[in-house]
Amino acid sequence: MTFSSSRYSAMEYRRCGRSGLKLPVISLGLWHNFGHVDVPENYREILFTAFDNGITHFDLANNYGPPPGSAEENFGRILHNDFRAHRDELIISTKAGYTMWPGPYGDWGSKKYLVSSLDQSLQRMRLNYVDIFYHHRPDPETPLEETMTALDLIVRQGKALYVGLSNYPAEQAARAITLLRELGTPCLIHQPKYSMFERWVEHGLLDLLEQQGVGCIPFSPLAQGLLTDKYLNGIPQDSRAAKPHGFLKEQDVTENRLQQINALHGMAKQRGQTLAQMALSWLLKDPRITSVLVGASRAAQLRDTLQCIKAAPFAAEELTAIAAVLAK
Repeated sequence: MTFSSSRYSAMEYRRCGRSGLKLPVISLGLWHNFGHVDVPENYREILFTAFDNGITHFDLANNYGPPPGSAEENFGRILHNDFRAHRDELIISTKAGYTMWPGPYGDWGSKKYLVSSLDQSLQRMRLNYVDIFYHHRPDPETPLEETMTALDLIVRQGKALYVGLSNYPAEQAARAITLLRELGTPCLIHQPKYSMFERWVEHGLLDLLEQQGVGCIPFSPLAQGLLTDKYLNGIPQDSRAAKPHGFLKEQDVTENRLQQINALHGMAKQRGQTLAQMALSWLLKDPRITSVLVGASRAAQLRDTLQCIKAAPFAAEELTAIAAVLAK
């Protein structure tokens, strides 16, 4: 496979906190559409399209699939067969913190779980190391010192270059960042859930990350699809909200939410963007955001998403109008 020689000029890269690492402003998450239940030709084309357009960061976790582990396995096969010559051009991340195997050592934040999980992830992806390893969620029972010591150990073992946190509220993040710095392995990045419709990170976490020199890479920037054109006329039968076991519930799609979606859609249209593109541009307007994690079910969808990079900056009156809609 020959990739575009201009791929890096087509992408914007931002420095991650106070580190030496830069990330593309759009990164590809493999949470959905890369499992054994999915079509190999399709997700291979998505990965090729991503890299061909300057996306160098691919984000995974031990439990991505389904079944758990299969996204890493499938990514590892494509990496080995098609991207081997480009490994040093890629940032590959994975995580551990949610249930991965039965018994007392396959979940949460013990040193036993984190070290074992990363060893399994490396084997599935056929890698000697990952670039970023995250603790996926806080553990209410394991001492934070043990979890952070495990992350420090993993870096010292050469199994990860950097470490990060995900889903940590501001107070716990502050303690974890301090512990990692004292251990000599600074926290590189935090991965919170953040979108126009979920803004808890604005109440302390973003300020903390800026003060501590830690990058930020939001996931679910489109609110599980709500911030797309899919819900303009209600809940489609094939949508995530219509499925009984998804993260987005039918009761989340209220009449007020639908009114907000339609109002935002109108604003995006005036800007020459889709609603999804505007939602990503809205996150990236904040210099504290290093990158935004997007998913893709098709290569064409990813190409459309990438158009957000070309958007004009928001005018003050546009931001005021958006804030008024979101406040309702």
